[in-house]
Amino acid sequence: MRRFLTVAFIVVVALGAAAWFWSGGRSIAESEIAGLTGDAIRGEAVYWAAGCASCHTAPDSDDRLTLPGGHRFPSDFGTFIAPNISTDTTHGIGGWTTQEFATALVNGVSPDGRHYYPAFPYGAYANMEMQDIVDLKAFMDTLPASDVPNQPHEVSFPFTIRRGLALWKAVAQPKGFVVTAVQSPEVERGRYLVEALAHCGDCHTPRNAIGGLETERWMAGAPDPSGRGTIPGLSPAQLDWTVEDVAYYLETGFTPDFDSVGGLMTSVVKNMAELTEADRLAIGAYLAALPPAE
Repeated sequence: MRRFLTVAFIVVVALGAAAWFWSGGRSIAESEIAGLTGDAIRGEAVYWAAGCASCHTAPDSDDRLTLPGGHRFPSDFGTFIAPNISTDTTHGIGGWTTQEFATALVNGVSPDGRHYYPAFPYGAYANMEMQDIVDLKAFMDTLPASDVPNQPHEVSFPFTIRRGLALWKAVAQPKGFVVTAVQSPEVERGRYLVEALAHCGDCHTPRNAIGGLETERWMAGAPDPSGRGTIPGLSPAQLDWTVEDVAYYLETGFTPDFDSVGGLMTSVVKNMAELTEADRLAIGAYLAALPPAE
């Protein structure tokens, strides 16, 4: 019995050590960004498409280039508060290397190895091209610093255990693009904008009990996490707009029915208005090509 207990103890310790090692955050390899040089001009276009200003500007501020954070995002798991991602080296990300920046976007891991909560849409950003990430870093390095301290997320146990997010990422985070068949370069560009940069699916797709996207119901609409109303579906069966209608809405905020944008989409439209007309049309082409949602 003593030998059995000793062996059992060793096995438990070994399994615990393996689980601890496995659940730690991983950095991207330096080779993934080797030889890439950031271009701030190209990075600005990535900045607007990726929607950084929608979450990380100060609440009720019209300054879309200073990023102190502070917006609150309620969910079934607690309330997440957007952090400071300005160039401030104490409260923001001004001291991050390009490798650390890319690791945050692609792996959802902080410079100190902690997993980020998926309120940060790294599941979508994982599909970004590494050159776009390097360009985005170059642009964000030109933005103003803000010394506003970060606020802690309002979550309770067990969601306070960050290492548990390693298991969530393994079972609930989509891998790769959801729509795998594209009919044209325009639709392919639209897929990249919608699924990777703009992470539209994070709001317009329903989630399961553990917060993972129900990709079989991609873009079918979802309850608003705030508990107020629903977020509309964007599949062709639910949105009968033309490609041009979508592009015009993303530029001006006006619908084909002469209604105007409201709520959180107001900020999204401000971002999309900064894109080229070709990119807005590509988003419309992608939505028009979506398969019917179940």
